[in-house]
Amino acid sequence: MIRYALRCEADHAFESWFQSSSAYDQQVKRKLVTCPICNSTKVDKAIMAPRIVGKKGRGRATPPPEAVAATPEAAPSGSTSLMLAQERELRSKLKELRDHIVKNADNVGERFPNEARAMHYGDKEHRPIYGEASPDEAKALIDEGIEVSPLPTLPEDRN
Repeated sequence: MIRYALRCEADHAFESWFQSSSAYDQQVKRKLVTCPICNSTKVDKAIMAPRIVGKKGRGRATPPPEAVAATPEAAPSGSTSLMLAQERELRSKLKELRDHIVKNADNVGERFPNEARAMHYGDKEHRPIYGEASPDEAKALIDEGIEVSPLPTLPEDRN
């Protein structure tokens, strides 16, 4: 994965992650990359500082590099705080969704694939469930036409 600092034609700064640099090029060409502020599809990469970690710094967590503006007037002052606010709002909504699912559905744990199949094929009454499935089990369920989605997780959930 690669993170790019981007800038639209209206000079809004934002970031986005891509599988590779060629994936970025393809998505921009197909007008799939849009500014989250004005929805412009005329987007270019902004200048970024490289992230270089020396041997001494490998054990320490370093803050991620920020976008470096080509000229002092190129970066609008409110764009960073706007993105932080949008990220906080998105994280809040994802947490709210996850909490709703956990509160209103049955946790069937490792039985999830079998329970989902039983409900899909009419062997059990339909009810909201969540649980655990390996990537292969989830793919098999999807291949059978059974709708499954991963429960939203946030970086802080993994700590």
